[in-house]
Order: sequence, then C-alpha cells, then structure tokens
Amino acid sequence: MRRVLAFYKFIDVADPHRRAEELQEIGEHHNVVGTVLLASEGVNGTIVAEVDDLHAMISALQQAFGDMSFKWSDLDSTGTGFHRFKVRVKPEIVSFGVAGLDLRKTGTHVDGARWNELLDDPEVLVIDTRNHYEIDIGTFDNAVSPDTDNFRQFPQWVQDNIDPAKQRKVAMFCTGGIRCEKATALVAQHGVEEVYQLDGGILQYLEETPKELSRWQGECFVFDQRVSVNHDLDQGRYRQCYACRHPLSIDDMQAPEYEHGVSCRFCHSKVREVRRQQFRERQRQVRLAAARGKAHIGSGTKQNRVSRS
Repeated sequence: MRRVLAFYKFIDVADPHRRAEELQEIGEHHNVVGTVLLASEGVNGTIVAEVDDLHAMISALQQAFGDMSFKWSDLDSTGTGFHRFKVRVKPEIVSFGVAGLDLRKTGTHVDGARWNELLDDPEVLVIDTRNHYEIDIGTFDNAVSPDTDNFRQFPQWVQDNIDPAKQRKVAMFCTGGIRCEKATALVAQHGVEEVYQLDGGILQYLEETPKELSRWQGECFVFDQRVSVNHDLDQGRYRQCYACRHPLSIDDMQAPEYEHGVSCRFCHSKVREVRRQQFRERQRQVRLAAARGKAHIGSGTKQNRVSRS
C-alpha cells in the first residue's frame, strides 16, 4: 500500500550536498517519489512509496538527522502529484530571507484546545502567516492576514505592523507548522513578550479538533494536487490556476477569464500574452502525453512540489 509521508526538522547540517547524494541513492533504491529539500538549517520533504519503503526512509532520515516527527496520510483519487524522486539542496528549507535567526527561540507550541482559548483572548493578536491565496479560501476567526504573495515578504510586514509595546501577545499559525518556526522566532526576536504557535499547524488542528469545537472557517489550501482539504481532511472543492497558483471555485472556473492551465480571473490581466502562449503550449504537451498514456513530467501543479508549508 502506497502512502504519503511528510516531515521537517530544523537542525544544523554540516554537508547538505553529501547528505543529498546519500538520500537520493536510498530513495531511488526504495522506489520513492517526491521531493526533499536540504539546507544547512535542516530538512523538509514530502515523499510517496510503499509503507515498508517509507519505514526504510524513516530509518535513514533518523540516522542522518536524529528523532523527528513524521506525518502520514493516504493517497487520494488525484494520485501522488509526483513523477520522480529528487533531493534538492537549497539556501533554506523554507524561504524567508532573514539571516542570523535563532530557531532555538521559537513560539510556545499549543494544542487545539489552548489555541481556541487564545482566539478568544482580546489581548492576543492572531496572525495567519500564510499567503493571501491560501487565506482566501479559509482561516481562523479574527485572524489577521499579512496579505503577502510569498513568505519572504512576511519579515517586512512584521517590521511595519508589529509594535512590541502594543502587541505583547501574538499567536501564529500556518498549514503544517514549518513556517511558524521561523515566523515566531522572528517575532520573538522583534521583541514581542509572549509568542505562541499552533502545534502541527492547521492540518493537525483539523485532525484532532472535533467539528463542534472547531474555530476553522472554510477549507485549507495544501501544497499537492488536492489543492484544498475540508475539516475531515478529504479533498476539498477547489482546483488551482497553474499560472498564479490561486485556488479556484466552480464559479471561478466558469468566469470568462478562466482558461485551463493558462489564466483565471485573479491573474488574467497580469499575465502577458506571450506567457499565455507558453502556458497553452505546455497544456498541449500535457494532452499529447495523456493521449500516449504517459504522464507529462511537470504536469499538474508543478510549483507545488515543495512539502509542508
């Protein structure tokens, strides 16, 4: 039985390139598909394989990086979204662009019950650290959106909007927890007295919190071919624009600006015609590959192959 395994850990990695070569060889031996990111700051990945092969990968990862948490999930009807296995060395396992950040001093991790209490505390500023296209389809009650296009814009938003003298308590959340490790470290370094983060992110909250107690509104954007999940963690009702990544409802896909694989109402006016022609050619190649009974490498949400955000 093939399943999905997601993981991350911030840890000093002395030689990421050597580790990448080792993991690449092990993953290929065990017929893994997916992506693993390595940097001097740690490891971050989502992989798919038979359960026994995933356990072999867990052993290899723990041997290389020590104990770490792993998130299991089942494949859905859309398939894996991956066609090969690749270990990539990057400057960061989640792009943030802040040098010298002390990741040993992150926010206090809280579970779903404590999180609900923080949502009701008028002294707590609740921040959704995700990007605007993720927030558009779901978020928590009373959460503030930084209205960012990418996570690298978040530090400037903090600089412009967080005054430690006024906001003494800040609670933050993201999809799976990894972005909050950096976001809460930054806010704590910025001088905020009390900083909290939702342990395991939205996905763990949805998994562990009964619906009748849940404060989540809408669906949760995920970085795989499901695009979104509902409170039961089943595939949601959204699809995705390949041009701008924005999740699309049925109504969005019926708008005149929508062209499958090319543009949607959120980006139609921003995408130049030469770019649209490139997207159209790409979609033609996808159709040709499908007619031959093959998967077009890079088809689907190619830009979403980085795990856990």
